[in-house]
Amino acid sequence: MPTSSSRPTRKAVIPVAGMGTRFLPATKAVPKELLPVVDRPALQYIVEEAARAGLDEVLMVTGRNKAAIEDFFDRTPELETALEKKGDAQRLASVHAATEVAQVHFVRQGEARGLGHAVLQAAAFVGQEPFAVLLGDDLIDARDHLLEQMLAVQDQHGGSVVALLDVGRENIDKYGAVAVEPGADGDVVTITGLVEKPPVDEAPSSLAIIGRYVLAPEVFDVLRQTAPGRGGEIQLTDALATLVERGQPVHGVVFRGRRYDTGDRLDYLKAVIQLASERDDLGPPLRAWLTEFVADLPQTGASEA
Repeated sequence: MPTSSSRPTRKAVIPVAGMGTRFLPATKAVPKELLPVVDRPALQYIVEEAARAGLDEVLMVTGRNKAAIEDFFDRTPELETALEKKGDAQRLASVHAATEVAQVHFVRQGEARGLGHAVLQAAAFVGQEPFAVLLGDDLIDARDHLLEQMLAVQDQHGGSVVALLDVGRENIDKYGAVAVEPGADGDVVTITGLVEKPPVDEAPSSLAIIGRYVLAPEVFDVLRQTAPGRGGEIQLTDALATLVERGQPVHGVVFRGRRYDTGDRLDYLKAVIQLASERDDLGPPLRAWLTEFVADLPQTGASEA
């Protein structure tokens, strides 16, 4: 009988229960995960990433006031019929793409008790198989196959795998940080310790955990026993630290590609502009306008009110 580490990873978990307070008042009525990045919600990019990596079963861990997410991934016969009557094949195809990209399931978190608690809600869905966790604030460019690389590392080494980004020591207190030992592949490291949002002068490195994980199912038993940590929440980082202490392998993949942080207002705007400027349909006129706009900007920024 195959062990949990040797079973193929087929399922993805996407926590979407956060309130999105950084985007208020827009997120008072619209889940932050449905804010558009050009003409698709950020969440659709995440589901498409999972599907490209072969994870065609997706569980979204939702919370209160997130019903619009379920509606988005459901069929809309009235809209589809209207588009068919208009002969608008392009928009009809885009509507179908959102509902057909993967088999999407939903479970309610009930109360917001941290990322670790959100992941724990997926235990029945996952069973005894490795699984991926994708956080909706991090968009990974479709040309950079980070998740595929992480799945390959997990298949080779077993245990769990996290995505890492060198954010500079001055920024590490905003992230989960790791201590590592280098491996034969420079971008794949062995993790020897983890700590959530350490003070800058106590951080084990400048390598931060970003929003991609491939986890062994043993993490569920650890999460059930993990006490609330930083911020009074059950931290996934703390559970991974326990796995390391118990001798279970945890590896990191250092990401050097294109990442867009849609959880920050400024980075969200940058993501929209960058992704739109690279598209064939929008890019040429947008780049031309940007060139003119930047040329007309004053040399010094206006003072803040």
